Amino acid sequence: MGRGVKAAVIGGVFAVMVGGAGYGAYNLVSAVSGDGGGGAGESVPKSGPPDRDEVTETAGKFFAAWEKGRAAEAASYTDDAQDAGALLTAYGDEAHIGDVRITPGKAVGTTVAFTVKATVTHDGRSEPLAYRSELTVVRGKTTGRALVGWEPSVVHPGLRDGDTLVTGESAQPPVEAVDRDGTVLTEEEHPSLGPILDTLREKYGDEAGGTPGVELVIRHAEGASGEAAADTPLLTLAEGKPGRLRTTLSAGVQAAAEKAVKRFAESSVVAVKPSTGEVLAVANHRRDGFNAAFQGRVAPGSTMKIITAAMLIDNGVTSMNGPAPCPPTATWQSQTFENLTGLRPNENATLADSFLLSCNTAFIKLVDEEPLTDASLTQEAQERFGLGRDDWKTGIVSFDGSVPAVSGPDRAANAIGQGQVQMNPLNMASVTATAITGTFRQPYLVSPDLDGRRLAQAGGLRADTAAQLKQMMRLTAARGTAREAMSGLGGDVGAKTGSAEVDGNAASDSWFTGFRDDVAAAAMAQQGGHGGDAAGPIVAAVLRAGS
Repeated sequence: MGRGVKAAVIGGVFAVMVGGAGYGAYNLVSAVSGDGGGGAGESVPKSGPPDRDEVTETAGKFFAAWEKGRAAEAASYTDDAQDAGALLTAYGDEAHIGDVRITPGKAVGTTVAFTVKATVTHDGRSEPLAYRSELTVVRGKTTGRALVGWEPSVVHPGLRDGDTLVTGESAQPPVEAVDRDGTVLTEEEHPSLGPILDTLREKYGDEAGGTPGVELVIRHAEGASGEAAADTPLLTLAEGKPGRLRTTLSAGVQAAAEKAVKRFAESSVVAVKPSTGEVLAVANHRRDGFNAAFQGRVAPGSTMKIITAAMLIDNGVTSMNGPAPCPPTATWQSQTFENLTGLRPNENATLADSFLLSCNTAFIKLVDEEPLTDASLTQEAQERFGLGRDDWKTGIVSFDGSVPAVSGPDRAANAIGQGQVQMNPLNMASVTATAITGTFRQPYLVSPDLDGRRLAQAGGLRADTAAQLKQMMRLTAARGTAREAMSGLGGDVGAKTGSAEVDGNAASDSWFTGFRDDVAAAAMAQQGGHGGDAAGPIVAAVLRAGS
């Protein structure tokens, strides 16, 4: 839908479903005359929660005015007449929603659930709209009147502060997204792809061909990044002709990813093809619907040791078979670091030994060696692995990691994936792909040939460094911390576990990255515990489907 369509800003949230007999079936207590907020004022304002009669009366008056299209009057029965008035006006004027019939349910405390039936009409076309929502009646802070507590959700569940409802020609033609083999990808079969498919439609609708239809949509407000999410379609009045958009995804791997993340709360996973950088799957299982797989910014724990190990090898500090003692503790500028409970100290450990058992203290001690500086880890991440330069162009919004140059205790903490390092599963899948091939290939979801965008470039790794990293990851999968999660996987396999402590959380974030032949994957499960507990099974399931 064209951005030129006038739309009033919505300050709340709204919910959808089938309605019933209409407001007329709702019995009201005798009304008290209103004065822009609800009932008549008293010399001494009431206090405490509204009683049952007040809830019934206030909700009823609000519903009656809403049904009649009297936006200002309906808004006067809320505790935010300005925002409510703007939204309710847009409901009729910009979204073209009329013939509203509201059927309230029985009040439960101060909350009233209700269903709505309405009609959306535009240029001679009409379609029924039905949904369910609820409101809560509150006590006015200064007047003591019973008022509808205003939230945009009183009008539609998909609305958030600043969003709008608009009916008109679609901003972009519909898109039929297909996987690498031509299989159609739908939100019904792949729920995680819903927001991604909306974004692909907005960004590539013109390039994919097709003609726009007429829709009722939620037009989202700009976020903190200055970018607005793609319109969310609610109702189609006239079908457009879809264009065909080929993605790099694999329907089979995507299905496995969707199934795997459902086992663990707040989890995300990405799989890529190391030989090309193509994204094979992206899935999230989160209450907030956020695409943390591509946009997350959290500490990756010991999966970061892949980059740290590369830095140590590239700078001649040690090698896979070189010394990397694993003491019980290591102190860096007055801060003491420890290993996970149960890890035995080993003063004779090699880098491979400390890597496969994820010894924190070994890496802490080594990052103090010459010729390393505060900037060494940052340079390794940027110049070898292509991270942290804000130049990835994946086809949708993504974050390409951050490894800042720091001094003090955070320099040591960064080396083990804590401190100020920020990553997401997309970043760590790419790290594994670079580590096992020696070449950085920026991940992408849509071919750059479609829109001529330039993919990010980086120097990659020396052949001997990549060979050592790959072998250490193989050892970690065979007899290290990733052994249990990776057991039973055939082919050429390797992995690295991680657990990231987050202040205020009882459990650490679970991280895991691994490869199997020409598939690399990474997952995180926030507060999922050790790397092998939650993220490990997710990655293993995806790798199993990918070969």
